[in-house]
Amino acid sequence: MHTTFIVITIVLNAAVGLADLAKAKFVLATSAAVDVPPSWLPALGALKLAGAAGLTLGLLGVPLIGVAAAVGLVLFYVGAIVAHIRARKFATGVAPLFFLGLAAAAI
Repeated sequence: MHTTFIVITIVLNAAVGLADLAKAKFVLATSAAVDVPPSWLPALGALKLAGAAGLTLGLLGVPLIGVAAAVGLVLFYVGAIVAHIRARKFATGVAPLFFLGLAAAAI
């Protein structure tokens, strides 16, 4: 079951990271709602993709990298939740909370 959480976390973070890089409409709308400038999206997408890559390496036999990636994703999504709370956009904060749960389960 633990591997399933990790694989789901990898796939979803890779997908959202690519959406950030492509500046998808839903990403632009959500980032605007929490006052994140569009210029930050490539870096945020790269961090999500790096987390997905690190989790993949963890599954492939480099557990220390996998744990570091999971911890990094947890910290990333805690920051995202803080941004949503500061902007008082609680409804859009559900997605980062979901991703935080997946990242925590991956640890």
